[in-house]
Amino acid sequence: MFERLENIVSKYQELQKELASPEVLNDYNRLKKLSKEASDLEETVKKYDEYKETVKGIEEAKELLNDETLKDMAQSEIEDLTQKEEIIKKELEILLVPKDENDGKNVIMEIRGAAGGDEANIFAGDLFRMYSHYAEANGWKIEVLNALEGTSGGYSQIEYMVKGDNVYSKLKYESGSHRVQRVPVTETQGRVHTSTATVLVMPEVEDVDIEVKESDLKIDVYHSSGAGGQSVNTSNSAVRITHIPTGVVVACQTERSQLKNKENAMKLLKIKLHDEMKQKQESEVGAERKSKIGTGDRSEKIRTYNYPQNRVTDHRINFSIMELDRVMDGNLSPIIEALITEDMRLKLAGEEFKA
Repeated sequence: MFERLENIVSKYQELQKELASPEVLNDYNRLKKLSKEASDLEETVKKYDEYKETVKGIEEAKELLNDETLKDMAQSEIEDLTQKEEIIKKELEILLVPKDENDGKNVIMEIRGAAGGDEANIFAGDLFRMYSHYAEANGWKIEVLNALEGTSGGYSQIEYMVKGDNVYSKLKYESGSHRVQRVPVTETQGRVHTSTATVLVMPEVEDVDIEVKESDLKIDVYHSSGAGGQSVNTSNSAVRITHIPTGVVVACQTERSQLKNKENAMKLLKIKLHDEMKQKQESEVGAERKSKIGTGDRSEKIRTYNYPQNRVTDHRINFSIMELDRVMDGNLSPIIEALITEDMRLKLAGEEFKA
């Protein structure tokens, strides 16, 4: 560990020298790149400096043990600093765990009603409400890109962006199939039904990450419509884009401006293409999607929401909480923190989570 830390310090010092050079100062793109690299290393370097100062303090205190007048004070100092040393070592271990380069990014989320008909769509709407409250609690903003409402409520499909600090680091664990067990509002005999909705979380893709040729696109415009097919406005502002080579289709109808809808649809298209490209690459090398706990398969049952027992269970880590009502109101933190903790534990052990 300490050899790695020394290498990080050397790299950080080299970056500081480069950042001070006229060549870099006159090259904005390079300056931005190197500043980001230095910033990523800075916390580790400062924590390692704190560790070395603590070790130095222990050694200095040990030299005072032979002085009868200072012996007790020195022993107390050694005990305090030794405890601090262990805490800092654990913090350094965590800092050395490889970081997900997408953790700081905004995300696109897609929620679809799956098995269960109208009840699945209603549940998809409940999940959107849950994530909306969780986003609000974290100071994040939500921007709906496309929404197809269910005939009995909820959504057959909704796609939206979540913007804020370190959004992907928290929401990346949500991809997969979410199962609900409850008595649907349409059930007349009080029987519990099981339905599912799928959630997909994708990090926002910068324009430089993927190139889409205009000649590969089929763009259609049409009237925006709301619940029950009622026209939102009379202009052809909604936009549907088909990526011909892959068959990926995206749509956006939330804005009154056709230009804005097209801009949002293109953003969504790039993110979906990037996500599919990543899956294909990782599939070819037989790797699981490392950006998410579990395989990230969209049909995978990752969590069950049991209404009769007021219980939520995350099957990947065998974690249950008897607070479904609070979870559905956006109190997702206990579940997400448990996932982060398990993810970190396995990474420190050099392992990967297997769903």
